[in-house]
Amino acid sequence: MRTTSIRLADGRELVYYDHDGSPPRVGTDRRHLEPRPPGSELRYDALLDAWVIVAAYRQERIYFPAAEDCPLCPSREGHPSEVPAADYDVVVLENRFPALLGTEPSAVDEAAAGPLLRRPGSGRCEVVCFSPRHDASFVDLSLDDASLVLEAWTDRTKVLSAIPAVEQVFCFENRGAEIGVTLQHPHGQIYAYPFVTPRTSRMLASVGAHRRRTGRNLFDDVLAAERQEGTRIVTSNRSWTAFVPHAARWPYEVHLYPHRRTPDLVALDDEQREDFPPIYLDLLARFDGLFGGRTPYISAWHQAPVREGRADTALHLELFTTRRTVDKLKYLAASESGMDAFANDVLPEMAAQRLRELAR
Repeated sequence: MRTTSIRLADGRELVYYDHDGSPPRVGTDRRHLEPRPPGSELRYDALLDAWVIVAAYRQERIYFPAAEDCPLCPSREGHPSEVPAADYDVVVLENRFPALLGTEPSAVDEAAAGPLLRRPGSGRCEVVCFSPRHDASFVDLSLDDASLVLEAWTDRTKVLSAIPAVEQVFCFENRGAEIGVTLQHPHGQIYAYPFVTPRTSRMLASVGAHRRRTGRNLFDDVLAAERQEGTRIVTSNRSWTAFVPHAARWPYEVHLYPHRRTPDLVALDDEQREDFPPIYLDLLARFDGLFGGRTPYISAWHQAPVREGRADTALHLELFTTRRTVDKLKYLAASESGMDAFANDVLPEMAAQRLRELAR
């Protein structure tokens, strides 16, 4: 893998991740761009012990541009894009409309503010372009190209974790308008948060309680129990197992665990890296087979925070769709959105059976 870092016209960083045999990427961003936003704000929800990001300038971000105006395609004559080069393998660039911006941690006087705490929204938001092809999707990548994306995710996790303001790095992909995607080009994102996210905090609390109660690791025990029972296993290879979780929230939801527990992508060994692309591409193909087309999905890497819980947190990927039938979506209505109490419309064992039947 070869990396090349450049600066865009407004000062944002862009990094080309290329196969060793690919030609050097050239091109200068000659666009006139507005100055970057001053930054967002974090507001503390004292009742839920969680930070909320407020970034009002994101209302102006690009919304469903025509294919010929896609900002993530390579630049061409008459169409300078976010990517100055005429071609690329994988590109990572700072988001033009970031929810988080800033490298230094921000202190807050909790005693003076009372329950109405606020502080600058430090952190970083990046866009990961998986392919120069506008009409492609991750599932269309070759094994080598999927491996390159994994290396980009890994490198960005390492780089972003070293930023003083960052407490957790989250790599993810949203696919499909039903999920909320507003750019059709195949891409994902990375959020480097200045706090540990609420979901991860809940996981850490459960893992800690399990360790105190049993002396064992909860992630290890969950994976072992799913592998032993077997009814929700979708597929596996020598390094990874994919299963529908026992208490799945979504109609079709798969968790992908490495057999050897690691805290984050950086800690994966060579065998785990080699075995990830084929099983992940297989899972994405099975998801597309569910409804006979491009199934909308969210794919989310759960990694250990930068400074806490690393000994017991297990890296894993969660893949799920909001679609429950060909023509019906799983909407998050009052129980889910208002009370965070999910009701699943599909029996997890039946979802696993259906996904097993879709082996390609």
